[in-house]
Amino acid sequence: MNDTTSTEKPQRQGESLFQMVRSFVSVVLLVLVVRTFLYEPFNIPSGSMIPTLQVGDYLWVSKYSYGYSRYSFPLSPHLFDGRIWGAEPHRGDVAVFRFTKDTSIDYVKRIIGLPGDHVQVREGQLYLNGAPVPCVPQGGYTEVDENHLQTEGRECRETLPGSAGAPPVTHGVLRFTNEGMQNDTPEYVVPPGYFFAMGDNRDHSADSRFMGEGSEDLGFVPMENLVGRAGMIFFSVDSTHPFWQFWTWPTEIRWARLFHVVH
Repeated sequence: MNDTTSTEKPQRQGESLFQMVRSFVSVVLLVLVVRTFLYEPFNIPSGSMIPTLQVGDYLWVSKYSYGYSRYSFPLSPHLFDGRIWGAEPHRGDVAVFRFTKDTSIDYVKRIIGLPGDHVQVREGQLYLNGAPVPCVPQGGYTEVDENHLQTEGRECRETLPGSAGAPPVTHGVLRFTNEGMQNDTPEYVVPPGYFFAMGDNRDHSADSRFMGEGSEDLGFVPMENLVGRAGMIFFSVDSTHPFWQFWTWPTEIRWARLFHVVH
C-alpha cells in the first residue's frame, strides 16, 4: 500500500509540472500571435504629437491595418521584402513606423501626404496639393514636454482631406511660431511607395519636413516601414513623482484619457 502511494505521488507531481509548463507555453504563444498579427502596445516618450498624444500615453496599435512587413515581427527578421496583404494608409491616420535612419527606433506621427501628393508649409500654413489646409483657432494651450517643462502655445483644429473614399480627419494641432525652417519648406512631391508624416506639435517635431542627411532627419517614409495604426489609449500616466512614491500613483493616472480612441 505504501509502495503504491509513493509511486503515484511523483507521477502526479510530474503531470502537474507538465501541465504548468504547457499552460505557460500556450500563453506565451498566444501573446506572440496577438502582438505580431493583431495588436501591439506602444508608449509615448516625447511630446511631438501633443495635443493628440501626451507623454505617458500607452496605445494599442493595430498591426493588421496596413498588412505586414519585416517590421511587423519581433527582431525584424528579413524574411521577405515589401508588404504582404498590404493596404495603403489613409491621409490623417496616426501611424507607428520605423525611423528611416535607424529602423530599430519606432516613430509615431500623423500621415499628411500619400504618393503623388504635393506638401508644403508656408509661413506656418500647411498646403496640400496647392490648397491651404484649414485650421480653426481654439485658443491657448500649455505644452508639458517629456522633461515636464511648460510652454505656452496655441491650438487649432486642422481638417485634412480624406483619401480613398475615407472622410476628412479633424484633429488638434499645437503651434508656437510661424518662423523657422519647419514653417517655410520647399514643395515636396511624395514619391510612389512612400508617405509624408508630421507631428501634431508642429514646432517641436522632427518629421518629413526635414529631408537632409542629418541623423534626426526623417524625410519620406517607405510604406515598408509601417508597423500599424494607432487605435486606442489604454493607459496614461503623468509621471511627475519618483516611481517609489507609490502613494502618488492614483493621482498621476490620467483617468479621462483611458480608452480614448485616437483620431
